[in-house]
Amino acid sequence: MYTVGMPKKGFWSPAKHTIIWPLLVSSGLSVSLYICRMLGGQSTRYWFLIWNLFLAWLPLLFAFWLKNYLKENGWFNWKAGILTLLWLGFLPNSFYLVTDFIHLKNTGEVSLLYDAVMFMSYAWNGLILGFVSVFLVHGELLKRLRPSLVSKLILGIFILCSFAIYLGRYLAWNTWDIVINPFGIIFDVGNRIVKPASYPNTFTTTSLFAVVLIAMYYSIYKLIAAIRHSDSLKDI
Repeated sequence: MYTVGMPKKGFWSPAKHTIIWPLLVSSGLSVSLYICRMLGGQSTRYWFLIWNLFLAWLPLLFAFWLKNYLKENGWFNWKAGILTLLWLGFLPNSFYLVTDFIHLKNTGEVSLLYDAVMFMSYAWNGLILGFVSVFLVHGELLKRLRPSLVSKLILGIFILCSFAIYLGRYLAWNTWDIVINPFGIIFDVGNRIVKPASYPNTFTTTSLFAVVLIAMYYSIYKLIAAIRHSDSLKDI
């Protein structure tokens, strides 16, 4: 089983700093691209990318918080349960950044290529932030459960995230609505479970994102394990 370093006690351990620093640099680049666009194009178009990037960071922070808490506590208590729900509730926001490509168009403010690269950087950061947070929780699950059961749980998490992406993109639901309007979400979800044939986009969108996210995570997970367990990079 692969674990990330040997962190010292405390939330901001050297291992966490090693992980967070390059992610901050990458996110900082995305923010810089937007600022350059805003100044060069004299427009605040696509401001939502920064907000969505902020939301993409939340599951990683909750995953670190949960991992730190589980060092000295069990998982079956109210605090660990709340942290887990917060992590799971905000996790789809990380992968949701990929769907922002639908807003890409030739505005005439800057070149279309510039906007495409900027959107790509935000999508990349959303994906990597989400995958790292899943990786951290994955490791904690492996310490407590059978690998076969953990694999099923991880698959289920990605399917739930994919369904949440559908809810966000097609029905405009977001994480806050779980608290603000839970009955509205329950109604829409229940409607699609009872009458799936009436909502073909539900299955196709959820399946598409689930397959892609699972394949990407599997590839990254196996590559990390292979590099860590190889005796030297000469064998690669």
